[in-house]
Amino acid sequence: MPDMQQILNFVITIGIPVVVLLSFILANAMYLQLMERKVLAHMQSRLGPMRTGWHGLLQPVADAVKFMFKEDIIPAKADKWVFSLAPLIFLVMAFGGFVAIPFGPPTDFFGILSHKVPLWVSNLNIGVLYIVALAGIGTYGVIMAGWASNNKYSLMGGFRSAAQMISYEIPMGFAIVTVALMAGSLNLSEIVQAQSQKWFIIVLPVGPVAFFLYLVAGVAETNRAPFDLPEAESELVAGYFTEYSGIRFGIFYMAEYMNMMIVSLLASIMFFGGWMPVQIFPQWLGGIGIIAWINRVLAAIPPTLWLLGKLYFFIFFYMWIRATLPRYRYDQLMTIAWKILLPLSLGTLLVAAFMKQAGWM
Repeated sequence: MPDMQQILNFVITIGIPVVVLLSFILANAMYLQLMERKVLAHMQSRLGPMRTGWHGLLQPVADAVKFMFKEDIIPAKADKWVFSLAPLIFLVMAFGGFVAIPFGPPTDFFGILSHKVPLWVSNLNIGVLYIVALAGIGTYGVIMAGWASNNKYSLMGGFRSAAQMISYEIPMGFAIVTVALMAGSLNLSEIVQAQSQKWFIIVLPVGPVAFFLYLVAGVAETNRAPFDLPEAESELVAGYFTEYSGIRFGIFYMAEYMNMMIVSLLASIMFFGGWMPVQIFPQWLGGIGIIAWINRVLAAIPPTLWLLGKLYFFIFFYMWIRATLPRYRYDQLMTIAWKILLPLSLGTLLVAAFMKQAGWM
């Protein structure tokens, strides 16, 4: 039988991180919806939600209550088991991706704890591969939702999503392999440590190109504008979740924002140093008056806040391009993936391999 000290250590090292992570994910999934509505509203000279709480701060809570108490309708001719299982698969795969993401180096929370605890659930040696695999399995939830609804619009949305995710997973995979090649590891913590001297985004010429490939493919993988063809309102009503209502619709909605967070976190970790602080001024200017003061302030910011700041920057970028760019046609979507991104990603990987072999990185 384990003694109390072992139980306490388990709670501190596993239980608390899991509870904190779940709370963080759910709170963000709720309030990122409000953030997007506010960002889009201000970009369109509107105010967005204003009535529920101060400046609409309680709108996500009201939406969550509404989803829970609305009638959950299952179409009469739908495949009920598959119809019910699809949103759960989509949600579990989105949740599972956060398990391997490190939110910072081990910490004792400013001396509160007697020893340092990790800011991740599991430090997987194949963390990147694990997250990509879960994203691929999440595609099955979308396909199942489209097929089981027995609705032509849902079925078309499911087919579109499957083709889009399979197409854009390839250039995204090559971009991730390029990063793994530069870091010499698939472990996300080791990828951050490999950028302690310089971020991979500035490794010329492969860094900026790999980042561009990952960013475009990431937007397409999450079915966001301008690549939101699987749920194109003007053509398919709501795409693969046209027939969903109540809490099941809310699950799809929430999982979309979780996938946005995972793609943004990976972009921050793989290309922008993760929790490493931003170096605004070069080190040789560090002793000059106000520059030295700014550098001290930046160095005092906790590592986790640096990672979260980069996360929210990328999420804001997602919302910005939704308000700016029109939706592509489906043939344009496929052309971008197979005729532009795929050859470019292959070339980037080959150049990175040559540079690695030659000792230039």
